[in-house]
Amino acid sequence: MFGRAARRGLVGLVGTAALLSVAACSSGGGEAAAGGDGDDLIRVGFSQLGAESGWRTANTESVKASLTEENGFDLTFVDAQQKQENQIKALRDFVAQDVDVIAFSPVIETGWDEVLQEIKDAGIPVVLVDRTVDTTVEDPYVTWIGADFEQEGTTAGEWVAENAPDAKVFELQGTLGSGAQVDREEGFNAVVGDQVIGKASGNFTRAEGKTAVEAALQAYPETTLIFSHNDDMGLGAIEAIEAAGKVPGKDIQLVTVDGVRDGLQALVDKKFNYVVECNPVFGDQLAELITAVANGEDVPETTIVVDEAFDQTITQDEVDARAY
Repeated sequence: MFGRAARRGLVGLVGTAALLSVAACSSGGGEAAAGGDGDDLIRVGFSQLGAESGWRTANTESVKASLTEENGFDLTFVDAQQKQENQIKALRDFVAQDVDVIAFSPVIETGWDEVLQEIKDAGIPVVLVDRTVDTTVEDPYVTWIGADFEQEGTTAGEWVAENAPDAKVFELQGTLGSGAQVDREEGFNAVVGDQVIGKASGNFTRAEGKTAVEAALQAYPETTLIFSHNDDMGLGAIEAIEAAGKVPGKDIQLVTVDGVRDGLQALVDKKFNYVVECNPVFGDQLAELITAVANGEDVPETTIVVDEAFDQTITQDEVDARAY
């Protein structure tokens, strides 16, 4: 592994190379391949945005399982509890600790200019995970890994267009201003936006999803389909629909994003109608990216995690076999 002085001299070069690289990142095992004498661990500061959903918990477990000392990493992990101020503090702490690489999943897209500039001035490369940022800082990060949120929304919209073209849709949005919320909304509405009769945020949590749908069923009683930006809010929606004396999956169809075990179980139970996967288990790929960045190697600007989609033909055996 390059020393910190050498690493900082390479940050600009790595960032430039990232913009030009089109190579795909391998998804093999995440063992670090540090250079030099091999004794140094790669010091990583990782700020997770929270634990708001089953997806986030699975993602955290995957990251922690891959960024281990055995694999060549010294990980400092901070849960921001869905508060941007907590995340910004964590990032500044990582700078003070002089880590080799900073990785984080931003709570929302905006408001990062100052801290990202501080990180850049310190010469520490940044790897964005899952979500994106909207910033005026030039070349604020070296690489990003995550799902194509817009495509997830598009895939959900295409299912609605084909299977429920006359549905009156209520859109249950994630945390407003987050990359997942913005992009899933954009993709979905580009396909079936004219079918959407109302929207509200459930902040990606089951409890708030239930509350939002309770209000929606009062405000939009004609609703026949709910598009939920994640499974957890969709599971909350099931509770609200049943409390209103309706049958989820029949009276009101449910299309969600994530593909966690509880969500797919709802699909087997015919309470969800369609689930677009957002695969959280990519810690091994993240480990490989961080190793390459720390070693001054060329990395792709983006790494898209491959997602699937599921309908009610999924079996119980398939759900039971899921890793998350």
